[in-house]
Amino acid sequence: MLLNGKTAVISGGASPKGIGLATARLFAEQGARVAILDLDQDASAAAAGAIGDGHIGIACDVTDRAACDDAARKVIAAFGQVDVLVNNAGITEPLRLLEIGARNWQRVIDVNLTGVLYLSQAFLPHMSARRSGSIACMSSVSAQRGGGIFGGPHYSAAKAGVLGLAKAMAREFGPSGIRVNAVTPGLIQTEITGGKLTDEMRTEILKGIPIGRLGTAEDVARIFLFLASDLSAYVTGAVIDVNGGMLIH
Repeated sequence: MLLNGKTAVISGGASPKGIGLATARLFAEQGARVAILDLDQDASAAAAGAIGDGHIGIACDVTDRAACDDAARKVIAAFGQVDVLVNNAGITEPLRLLEIGARNWQRVIDVNLTGVLYLSQAFLPHMSARRSGSIACMSSVSAQRGGGIFGGPHYSAAKAGVLGLAKAMAREFGPSGIRVNAVTPGLIQTEITGGKLTDEMRTEILKGIPIGRLGTAEDVARIFLFLASDLSAYVTGAVIDVNGGMLIH
């Protein structure tokens, strides 16, 4: 098993059809003990229980630095060590540029970008002390192509910021034995797309995807597994596309 003996923390992991829970499930299957972080304690605990014994769920608002620090203390106390952090928590809004108000901007930036900073800051001292760790950060194809289908320009800006932040962390913490990478999914079938993607939209979108299908949460989870495992021991500061060829660059 690729993650035997390792422990992993996954933010935004309680949504039933989300990438976070699919990643948690795959990590557990590969031998990891998993801590699922999400806003609701009951939902986090239920998600952790659903993937098997020995996993934990903890309430954590990634936009609150104190909450991130508290979650880190609880996970380290429960597991003794943290080997992997997946910064997965995120939100989106389908707004056009002139529709974005101050609150829209701040909320999307806070969850998608500032949350990556705060949660990474909470776990990096522990990883640095152990001189070992892998951090994977969720970005998006919309950061690369300047816009998405269900995310507005503020979402693209936040996810582009994740790319820069992940690369900067990779450069700073590489000497401490910590790898940091980013993942840029294309259109993935999750709660965000559920009910919003019409048959006409699907047909048109598929014309631009060489592989000929939309992505699944499991497609992205497998990339997170690669980054969490020793298979990627010499990979840091990388951006890995998971888009079926929607964007080839």
